[in-house]
Amino acid sequence: DFALDAVDMKKYEKKSAFHLSFGQKKRVSIATVLSMEPDILALDEPSSNIDSQGREKLKGLIKSLPITKVIVTHDLLFVFDLCKRGILINNGKIVADVPMEELIKDKAVLKENGIELPHGVKLENG
Repeated sequence: DFALDAVDMKKYEKKSAFHLSFGQKKRVSIATVLSMEPDILALDEPSSNIDSQGREKLKGLIKSLPITKVIVTHDLLFVFDLCKRGILINNGKIVADVPMEELIKDKAVLKENGIELPHGVKLENG
């Protein structure tokens, strides 16, 4: 019950996965892992294929979890306020290991490693 409550999916516990949205399926997947009471939660591209409302719900959920989180993503804006530290890996090598605020503003490092901010995003001092 705790895991489904944590991801706000308790009301869907009797519903077939076939009838869940992609975002709901992601939340149920996270609940499955949470039910194992892990010390670390590793997520690979958690924000992919989720609409903006679903992204915000998922971001709130991840932020609320009192465990260590490792998030692998190309979506820097999604993790910007979730993570204090950003590690940029390219071809298996760490090319940056800095505070997220520093990483997201380093246009040269982002460009060299094929990472783009969404079109139209402007950052202060960046």
